[in-house]
Amino acid sequence: MRGWWREITGLVLPVACGGCGSPRTPLCEDCGRALYGMWPCRVRPVPEPAGLPVVHAAAPYEDAVRAVLLAHKERGALGLAGPLGEALAAAVRAAVPPGTGVGLLLLVPVPSTRRAVGARGHDAARRIALAAAADLRRSGRPARVLPVLRQRRAVADQAALGARQRAANLSGALEVASGGGRLLEGGRVVLVDDLMTTGTSLVEAARALRAAGRPGSAGFAQVSAAVVSALPQSFEINRN
Repeated sequence: MRGWWREITGLVLPVACGGCGSPRTPLCEDCGRALYGMWPCRVRPVPEPAGLPVVHAAAPYEDAVRAVLLAHKERGALGLAGPLGEALAAAVRAAVPPGTGVGLLLLVPVPSTRRAVGARGHDAARRIALAAAADLRRSGRPARVLPVLRQRRAVADQAALGARQRAANLSGALEVASGGGRLLEGGRVVLVDDLMTTGTSLVEAARALRAAGRPGSAGFAQVSAAVVSALPQSFEINRN
């Protein structure tokens, strides 16, 4: 019921920019430039956890971008899924550039806990992934969303945990749903999420995907990752 209520109120309540609150637009020009006005690039958390796939992000997690992500995820500003999906699609293109011989892009969202999805009334990462896939298809890149990752055990709230605690909390927590491995063999796998902080969620998601694949399977030969946003210090590199 809560999800339906968010959808209805999103249609009838006055629209304001999710970044700065300017009226009559879900995302103003200035906040839009902050979200997707830079070229997406590779990002690495500090410290960088072992097993992290190559990650590309569209924008630093600060100021307007932070406000837009929180408005969508926590306050149910569902109209922001389109702009956020556009930013994520740009990060996916940076992760798997056109002309690299890759066919179908398989976007695999990092799952939130059922408790978090229930509290928010929607699955933010999946919604953004669907918008990103649609944007990719409009630009001629075949793409589909495969939400095949599942929580296999309960995990604690990550918000108050440090990097080591997050790694321990998530270790072995995800798995690929039954039959999901076969679906992932049909294209290039790209893990997607709205935000990367310590990178531990992406590490665990990549481990679960690799564990589900047959050795030598095309879909598992290389797992990339793309996110809308990452902490500013993750951009302060291009350490090769």
